[in-house]
Amino acid sequence: MNNGKHRVSGTSVACCVGTGRVIRRDFVDIRSAARSNPRMTPPPKLLDRLRDACRVRHYSIRTEDAYHDWCRRFILFHGKRHPLEMAAAEINAFLTHLAVERQVAASTQNQAFSAILFLYRNVLAVEPGVIAGAIRAQRPKRLPVVLTKPEVRLVIDRLEGTYRLVAQLLYGSGLRLLESLRLRVKDIDFDRNEVTVRQGKGNKDRVTMLPESLKPALVEHLEKVRRLHEKDVALGFGGVYLPDALGRKLPGAATEWKWQYVFPSAAFSVDPRSGVRRRHHAHEGSMSREVTKAVRDSGVVKRATSHSFRHSFATHLLEASYDIRTVQELLGHDDVSTTMIYTHVLNKGGLGVRSPLDG
Repeated sequence: MNNGKHRVSGTSVACCVGTGRVIRRDFVDIRSAARSNPRMTPPPKLLDRLRDACRVRHYSIRTEDAYHDWCRRFILFHGKRHPLEMAAAEINAFLTHLAVERQVAASTQNQAFSAILFLYRNVLAVEPGVIAGAIRAQRPKRLPVVLTKPEVRLVIDRLEGTYRLVAQLLYGSGLRLLESLRLRVKDIDFDRNEVTVRQGKGNKDRVTMLPESLKPALVEHLEKVRRLHEKDVALGFGGVYLPDALGRKLPGAATEWKWQYVFPSAAFSVDPRSGVRRRHHAHEGSMSREVTKAVRDSGVVKRATSHSFRHSFATHLLEASYDIRTVQELLGHDDVSTTMIYTHVLNKGGLGVRSPLDG
């Protein structure tokens, strides 16, 4: 880090060469100034500024909450010291604590690291220094849990109502759980047998297939959802969350049928960002619990989750000799190497080798 001064929210900051440590100089006690001048509006708190920075960049509410939580933990871990008083050494200590004491997964530690770097670079506008020497959690190589076709039927048969319909979409269309729950009425094209995923992982759109056998149940389900929507409108509600600035561009769209969620929540909730009370999509936690219970009741001994339906979708298409590039497109993978993980099931036994015991 170069020796110099950075101006951050009225605070003069000097950086020590080689240490990466940030020293605060001429810090103005803004709270005292605000008390002496009632007209002065106190600046937002640090973690509130973090949320604002996430929203400016159109980060999801989940990323925003995760970054907020990790930065709060980082500050509490070091005795509530301000991040401007800390730098690379303190970040290393926190990351090492996560790996050694908390024994977190590699992805969890990486998320914490990303959150702290975001705080320094995009909120405080300073470089924390070279992050080196921290003990990093090892990322193991994992194979996906894949169910056979009979196992898929066993699990789905133990689900009922909306849970069953969602599971059939996960397996029949290769959707992620949140992608299915965030579907809008307009995203399902019954004539073309297509499902359009909007703002999926990586904020990308894609098109996948709609199973022909699922159409009658889905039509019946949407009729129930329409009646629920009409009842909400009659009560003065019926509005739904619209992404980005669509709510301002299309003032009446929030109550239009085509924008409603295919799988709405059973109850109203308050939007954490806007404070508006409305019906959001169904919560993924309830679906995950039902799938776990269905797997247990079915007698399937694999550690399957709702995401296993997507793994099984890809694997069964490859077993049916569909081109891997086609499967890649349906799954929405950027790189075909990600899709290649599913080819492991195409090898019989130990990499296609016939056991001598069977000879």
